[in-house]
Formats: sequence, structure tokens, C-alpha cells
Amino acid sequence: MKLHWKVLAWMLAGVAVGVLLQFLFEATPTSGVSVRSLDGAAEVTGLTGPGAASDLDRGDRIVAIVIDRGRPNERRLPVADAAAFEDAVAAQSLGDVIWLEIQGRSEPVSLALAMHPNSPRARAIAPFRFAARIFLALLKMLIVPLVFTSIVNGVAGIGNLATLRRLGYKAFAYYIATSLLAILIGQLLVNLIRPGDGAALGLTPIAAGGVAPDVSFIGVLERMVPENVFGALTDNSAMLSIIFFALLFGFFVTRTPDPHGARVKELFESLFEVVMRLAEAVLKLIPFGVFALLVDIVATTGLAVFQPLLLYMLTVTVALGIHAGVTLCLALRLLGGISPWRWVRAMSPALITAFSTSSSSMTLPVTLETVEKHGRVSNEVGSFTLPLGATINMDGTALYEIVGVIFLAQYYASAGGFELTMTNQLLVIFMALLASIGAAGIPSAGLVMMLTILSALGLPLEGAALLLAVDRPLDMMRTTVNVWSDTVAAAVIAVSEGEDGPLAMG
Repeated sequence: MKLHWKVLAWMLAGVAVGVLLQFLFEATPTSGVSVRSLDGAAEVTGLTGPGAASDLDRGDRIVAIVIDRGRPNERRLPVADAAAFEDAVAAQSLGDVIWLEIQGRSEPVSLALAMHPNSPRARAIAPFRFAARIFLALLKMLIVPLVFTSIVNGVAGIGNLATLRRLGYKAFAYYIATSLLAILIGQLLVNLIRPGDGAALGLTPIAAGGVAPDVSFIGVLERMVPENVFGALTDNSAMLSIIFFALLFGFFVTRTPDPHGARVKELFESLFEVVMRLAEAVLKLIPFGVFALLVDIVATTGLAVFQPLLLYMLTVTVALGIHAGVTLCLALRLLGGISPWRWVRAMSPALITAFSTSSSSMTLPVTLETVEKHGRVSNEVGSFTLPLGATINMDGTALYEIVGVIFLAQYYASAGGFELTMTNQLLVIFMALLASIGAAGIPSAGLVMMLTILSALGLPLEGAALLLAVDRPLDMMRTTVNVWSDTVAAAVIAVSEGEDGPLAMG
């Protein structure tokens, strides 16, 4: 059985087992907040679990819990002691968002309920979660050595400054064009559907919980140049710095006279081959890793949290579908002369891995293997475009960010106190493009970058926290679009360089 069919079969099995575990085992929700009874309230004594809010402090006194805040069925439950707090939490569903009224604070604190680690379902999921974490750790282990050796080897192998410059221009032109098109599709749909108008989200302005990364053009450039190369090589999130140094190192290998230049080039060719053999060994575990990941995701994610955000999710999903199925397929057909159906079949192992891991960086070993072996793109083009694309070509992330930000802006505009102008939307377009370039290829990176755009509009950050409830399925879809765009870039650039392999692939 071919790898992609194995992966698909295990993916379906993972969904089925996850659904089965949902029915067979109870999942007790937890707030992650330890409390004790004190003076007619529940005093916070510790923040111990995954649901704990970052803006709660020990000593805070919870006097009430608000359920379904901002909706017609809003309820306020007084909290007279610790037992009342625990009973109110236990009566809710996994993934629900509740609001805690704190004595002495004017605004309540929102809190998402997570699965209690000692609940029956958590214990049933534990073996699958352990296997999934091991699989993800193996993929993460490959990221830095694979990106560094493949780029140095690819650039040194080109050997010609004119060729390197030509590939770079083509890659960057493609990345900017497709990301901008994705952003415009997202902007068009979110303004047509308007999912934020009148949405019952119950959000209130709160102070920012932290400093988001600087996604300005200057900020991206500053992060690109590593202060300590060896420090960057130990950090999977420093991919821009690693790529920048690898490009420089590979270029100067070509400028170093023999025998030194030739020796270093041969060394990196050997290192790249070793890393690829290691990657092939890890890739054999993909079907089982995908199975464990999806069991964990499906069994953990409740359905109730999706209901108030369904129209928003639909908007993101349709926009991603249009970009992947129309924009990128047209680019593949018109610019590369390649059948989109044949290419998506060939790329299916990488796409399924992207969907299950929600990380373009962790999918990179699979993407390189799939594009070169199944897509018949040369190592010269693949090793240059794919690692670069996994870091700065985030079509799905850019689209998701603009839909999410405008969705929240529509909500605040309909609630009063904010005006969503065309100038604001142009700012969002520009920042979404920069943020997609600066976002790390890790799960939920786009949500983190959204905080910066919200701050630039003067909107509260609480909305981004609420979107976490539905982020996982959207993250899986937008990562798949990111990787699909990377593979299309490799194919189009390979054909433009005179290669006929992508055209002849089966």
C-alpha cells in the first residue's frame, strides 16, 4: 500500500477512535484554579491546570460566575464558597468559556475550561497523547539540521550567483503574490458574509497580557540577522535567522577557492544525505503518528465550543478552499502546465501530515521527500524553495489573520465604540502580510501574531483568546494550505527553470 493511502487509512481510524473515546469515557472539565472558602467567596490559592487564566492572581476572591455572557440566556451564579465554585465548573462542558467576577475588579476574567487530567477520558487518551508527543518531538528534532544542511547544500550546489539570484527572485515574487491574493480573498469574504455583526461573544476590553512579536518590516529584518548563530541553531522558532545564515554560508562556500570550498561542499552534501536518511526513517512512522495525533485531538475537542463561532469558521474554511482550490490550482496549471489533480495526489503524504501536525516546519521533512521523489522536482530547486517557503510563505496563515481580525473588528463595531474604516482594513492587509512572513511554522503561530494586529487597531486582545476555542481545526486547515502553496511554488519554479520532471510525474 502506498504511503498516502496508509496515512489516510490511519487518519480515518484516528478520527473513529477519538469519537469512540468521546462516547465511552467521561471528560470532567477543570478551571485549573484552586480555591478555598473565605468570607463568603472563593479565594484563589493556586493556578494549577491548563485552563487557568493568566490574569488571575493568588488571593483574588471570586464572588460569581457568569455563564453565556452577552447572550440571551446569560446566567449569573453567586459563589459563596469553594464548593459552589467547583460545582458550577463541574456543571459546564469541556471547552466552555466562563467569566469570573472578582471582588474589587470592574471587569470579569474569562476562563476556558480544559479537561481534568484525572478524568476517565484523559486517562484513556494518555497513551495516544504520549505517542503523539514522541512523534512530534522526532519531527521537531529534524527541523534545524534539515533546514540548515538542505539550504547550504542547495545554494552551494547552484554555484552560480546569477542562478541563485534568479531562483530567489522567483521564489519571493511567488510568495508575496500568493500571500497577498490569499489576504484579499479573506478580506472579500469576511466583508461579504460579515460573521462578526451582532455576534453574541460577550467580550469586554481587557489589558494586553503580553508583548507580541514585532512584525514591522524593521522588526522582521532585525530578527533575521542572528546575534549568535549557535544560539539560533538551538531554537526551532529562529528559522528566519537560520535561513539567513545558511544562505550566506552556502553562498560563500561557492566563493571560497579550492580545496577548501570543495571540501566544505562535499561535507554538507554528506551531512544532507545523512539527515535525509534519518528523515526517511522517521517518515515511516507517519501513519502511526497521524493516528495518535487525531485520537488525541478528536477525543479532547468538544463540539459545544464551536456553536457561537460557526459562521466565522465557515468564512475561514470557504476562503481557504477558494485559495487552495482556485488560486493555487490556476497558478499550477497556467504557470507550470501541471494538472492540479495529479499534483495533489502526488503531494498527499505532505498534505495529510500538515493537516495532522498543524506545523509547516514539522512537515518539512515529508514535504522535501514528497516533492523530490513523488513530484520529481530537482534537489537544487526543492532544497532552496521548500525550507524558505516553510518559514515565510504562509498563505493560509495570512488569510486566517485578516478574517479573524476583521471578524473581531466587526463585532466591536456592531457593539459600538469602534469604527471599521477602509484605512483600518488596509493596515490589516499590510500587517497580515508581514505577520505571515514573520510567523513561526508551529501550531497556532498565526493566532499569536494576530495579537500584534489587534493591538495596532487598538482592539482588546480578549477576542483572540476566545478564538482559541475553535483554533485547532482551523489551524490544521490553514497549515495544509501553507504546505500546498509551498509545493506549488516548487513545481512552478522547477518548470520555469526548464525541468520536465514535474510535468512527467505520475
